Amino acid sequence: MNKNDYCIIMAGGIGSRFWPLSRTRKPKQFLDILGSGKTFIRHAYERFSRIIPSKNFLVVTGIDYRDLVLAEIPEIDEAQVLCEPMRRNTAPCIAYATYKLLKNNPEARIVVTPSDHVIFNENKFLEVMLNGLAYAGDNDALVTVGLRPSRPETGYGYIQVEKTVAPDCNDTICKVKTFTEKPDFETAKIFLESGEFYWNSGIFIWSLSSIAKALAAYLPDVAEIFAKGIEHYDTSTEERFIFEAYTQCPNISIDYGLMEKADNVFVFAADFGWSDLGTWNSLYLQLAKTGEGNALLGDNVYLTKVKECLIDTVNPNKLIVVKGLTNYLVIDTEDVLMICPRENEDCIKQTVSDVLADTGKDFL
Repeated sequence: MNKNDYCIIMAGGIGSRFWPLSRTRKPKQFLDILGSGKTFIRHAYERFSRIIPSKNFLVVTGIDYRDLVLAEIPEIDEAQVLCEPMRRNTAPCIAYATYKLLKNNPEARIVVTPSDHVIFNENKFLEVMLNGLAYAGDNDALVTVGLRPSRPETGYGYIQVEKTVAPDCNDTICKVKTFTEKPDFETAKIFLESGEFYWNSGIFIWSLSSIAKALAAYLPDVAEIFAKGIEHYDTSTEERFIFEAYTQCPNISIDYGLMEKADNVFVFAADFGWSDLGTWNSLYLQLAKTGEGNALLGDNVYLTKVKECLIDTVNPNKLIVVKGLTNYLVIDTEDVLMICPRENEDCIKQTVSDVLADTGKDFL
């Protein structure tokens, strides 16, 4: 392992699109949604621990989740858990970790990853990560990881590469032309057919010097806020400084604030079997199906004339009976039952907001 290689795990989200299973008190990164025996964040740590020393991990999460992180990753100590006092999207999250590392190891090469991905070919994935780290160490480049799309997916962002290299971009690093947030279905079809677009994994690879320079150039206000913390990081005043820093930070993503503006952005296009399990539908696509196309999580489920549904129940002592549904989500927790057409799952985030307004935080 290279002592200068670091992994930053972003684990601060609340997973509202996975409600009612994902809750504010225990979001999806701390759940075993796939029934593998391990949570998403545990999988993320174990995956990267094959190439990154345990002392070189930083986990950025909400202050309420510090103990959950330490319980899931006992190999790291409390100083490696960077606690955000409020959610401000990915740019402040990355800036915090960047400037903390500048104090400790200016030679660092970094991979930044969400905590909730599913990787099917981990050997290939780690090969891509190591090649990306080597490239970032030798070049002033901001590298993101892209996957060749297999369907017109509307739930992912897309990266367009320069047209002249697009046909041969697999397993290579190519210059990025544009970023596009989640498109509609017709646009996603055009992207798929063009051969120029890749799914945006949300994984970034860069040297510490490259990301610090880019933050100063494209997000100077954010960079200045966290640069002032050098004297506070790894001291008893860090938590107080970070609280004040976050009250001054805009709510802005690293993609919008930096990656879409910089001129040294590249994509490592590869295929290692990847899914961003951000929605119930994305989970449905990954699960084994019955002959009627149903995906079942949990026991004691009795179905009649049910097709292409996802049924998830957490209570082994409750019988779930479903009849006459096609293409639905049926999610049953201890205190919430949600029945929703799969095609309308985009409304779940709004439903969460409505529930909050009507009933308070009891069911969130």
